[in-house]
Amino acid sequence: MAEDTEETEAPEAPKPVRRVKKVLRETPPEPTEEEAPEPEPKARVEKVTAPAKKRAAAGAKPAPKRVVRKKAPAEKVEEPEEKPKPAEKEAPEKKPVKKAKKIPKKAGTKEEEAEEGEEEEEEHVVRPKPELADAVRAALRVRRQIASRRPTFYRQEWFRYKRLGLKWRKPQGGQSKLRRHYGYRINVVSIGYRGPRPARGLHPSGFEEVLVHTVSELKSIDPKRQAARIGGTVGGRMREIIQKEAEELGVRVLNRREG
Repeated sequence: MAEDTEETEAPEAPKPVRRVKKVLRETPPEPTEEEAPEPEPKARVEKVTAPAKKRAAAGAKPAPKRVVRKKAPAEKVEEPEEKPKPAEKEAPEKKPVKKAKKIPKKAGTKEEEAEEGEEEEEEHVVRPKPELADAVRAALRVRRQIASRRPTFYRQEWFRYKRLGLKWRKPQGGQSKLRRHYGYRINVVSIGYRGPRPARGLHPSGFEEVLVHTVSELKSIDPKRQAARIGGTVGGRMREIIQKEAEELGVRVLNRREG
């Protein structure tokens, strides 16, 4: 055991060290500015583009280089002296224009003269208007407003049978939903759609209408608040007589016909 410990505790032998001799080399002295050699010129490297390569491959001559010439300094241009303007010529006097003489028109036929006379005679004649109280005028205004928003009334099942037409007829069926005013049915004529009482039965112009068939019936009409309506059974000759008589009396004809 003692021998083992001695072997382990024994120090290791030192390694041999190599000694290197340093050799000092003499550095050449730096050249001065006078003795410094001139730098060699660098060779120019020309960029060869794709079309130039193709030409070289084909054996074509290279394109000549562009020579850039300096522009010569622009010479000063002497401005020409202003010449005196020539005196303005006097405007020539305007010659008086002779007026053409009016040539009288040739006299036309009798029919043309008659037509010209009728055109001159035809003038707008104001129709007679009624004398109304303020309350009646206000009632007519309200009636127009109510009529503008009043719906159209259709007969029951008007869409099903064409022979029924669009005239209003009161629904009278025992189980009719329209007669019982069901909400999902169309509008039914009722008292709520009426206009004001003072304007009922009046023409839109404000006159009361009076049906006329003879000339004698015109005499009982008050032209201030009433107007005549000629009956449909009256012939053309009697109609002309009634219209002429109404003009003389100052009565307005609501369904007047001309010609």
